[in-house]
Amino acid sequence: MGRGFVPEDLEATSWDSLEPLINDLLERELSCSSCLEGLIADSSELAEHVSEAGALLYIGMTCDTESEEKKGAFLDFVSNVRPKLSEHSDAINRRLVEHPAVEDLPERYDLMLKGIRTDVEIFRKENIPLGVRQTELVTESQAINGAMTVEFDGEERTFSQMSGYLEANDRSLREAAWTAMASRRMEDHERMSEIFDELVSIRHEMAQNAGFDSYTEFMFKAMHRFDYTVDDCLEFHESVESVCMPILAQINRERSELLGVGELRPWDVNEKGGSGPDVHGRDPLRPFETVDEMVAKLSELFHEISKDLGGMFDKLVEMDTLDLETRKGKAPGGYQYYLEKSRVPFIFMNAAGLQGDLETMIHEAGHAFHSLYCGHLELIDERDYPIEFAEVASMSMELLTQPWWDKFYDSEEADRARRTHLEGVVFLLPWIATIDSFQHWVYANPGHSREERAEVWLSIRDRFGSAMDWTGHGDFREVSWQQQGHLYGAPFYYIEYGIAQLGSLQLWKTQMADPQKALDDYANAMSLGNTRSLPELFSAADLKLGFDEGHFQSLMDTVESSLSELPA
Repeated sequence: MGRGFVPEDLEATSWDSLEPLINDLLERELSCSSCLEGLIADSSELAEHVSEAGALLYIGMTCDTESEEKKGAFLDFVSNVRPKLSEHSDAINRRLVEHPAVEDLPERYDLMLKGIRTDVEIFRKENIPLGVRQTELVTESQAINGAMTVEFDGEERTFSQMSGYLEANDRSLREAAWTAMASRRMEDHERMSEIFDELVSIRHEMAQNAGFDSYTEFMFKAMHRFDYTVDDCLEFHESVESVCMPILAQINRERSELLGVGELRPWDVNEKGGSGPDVHGRDPLRPFETVDEMVAKLSELFHEISKDLGGMFDKLVEMDTLDLETRKGKAPGGYQYYLEKSRVPFIFMNAAGLQGDLETMIHEAGHAFHSLYCGHLELIDERDYPIEFAEVASMSMELLTQPWWDKFYDSEEADRARRTHLEGVVFLLPWIATIDSFQHWVYANPGHSREERAEVWLSIRDRFGSAMDWTGHGDFREVSWQQQGHLYGAPFYYIEYGIAQLGSLQLWKTQMADPQKALDDYANAMSLGNTRSLPELFSAADLKLGFDEGHFQSLMDTVESSLSELPA
């Protein structure tokens, strides 16, 4: 794909290999706009090699958090190569935006230059070692989580494996499973708090170094949030409170009534996703037994939806870039990581045979489709789509595949799965508001004490959480925010899921009226990558970018109406 500036066999994890190429970019003569275009193209090609090398190290580490060798290789790259790259990238960026011929560049580069100018504005050399320390702390937090297992039911089990017990009909079994997991988390809560304290301190220092009063302002710039503000986020929280919370409360009232439990306890409903035991005492949904079975059925499903998606999914399988099964020592969660040089998406998850695992796989496949749709774009920056839209690709795929879930179930179970998923949307939006609201407070008050943090966290939980009895587990509830890895590894990344959920619900509404239009709108918008602003990407998929109560209400009305049509 490249222009030949970078040797194909470049060892991109070695500074000695990278330095001559970077010096070329820093020292070459630039006399005209076409020279600048050459600089952009060559920088992009080098960035592809470096990005992929870093991605492979990260993947290796998360697939095996117990390997000191893999962790060491990743941290060596982060400590010794990335800091130098960061400094030199800034110098290359300055060469570009300060060059008189930059005004003559074609319109194609406008969005990219806007981002680069912002990066130049906030770059500070003294933040490089702080960034390295930040990555070390995040890596430690991931290793702590990756090592969490419990002895349960006669075996050592990962948290992903334990989640199956939280759907059991036997309430005492659920309680035992939940309590075992909470107790295990409490063993590390002190170190997890220490890590977070240090991260908050580092991040505040980085913001001040760059001339900002708060890390919030710094991150809105760093994340290129050009199209919405802190006030928009606060409006999102208010809309969630007024529109989603009454629906969530009603679902929980029905749940406690049907379960016959009086007050709900933490093991009766997952606050983040709304999952739990079946209210009619039916066996938990188990869409597949093995990862191979899930992959084979998803291939059928995507082929039935469209030739396009079916072909893309098969490509993922053929390229052998999937690590899907849960095991000890594997980092928690799921992600898609695009290998920029090879133009290949890698998918990581922890499948244990649950409905939530099926949704995760479909979600990550949506990210992979997005990467493949815009893989034709020449420059790495043009493919680096905004996170808010990346999540539209994945979350809408969850909704758009719903009519085909009978591949995994009989018709009654498929309806149950659809209901569970739509109820999950109702629960997820308040959880997004919870995490986002918490981050806004944390970074607006960087000198806070742990006691203050716990108090604020509990007040936010009261605003956006399920009403339930926490007797005997108050200490865990105070630090339950530690379960959300984004707070450690991806600060301020969470509202994106909310913005995207609103986009995906609109695509789903389009599908109800015109399934082909929904697929066309999806493909059209995803193929644009990062060549349009966020509002323009939403428009390309015929979606509205909004945070107001009326917008929320129209979408949640559709969710409620669909829930009313599904058997309980």
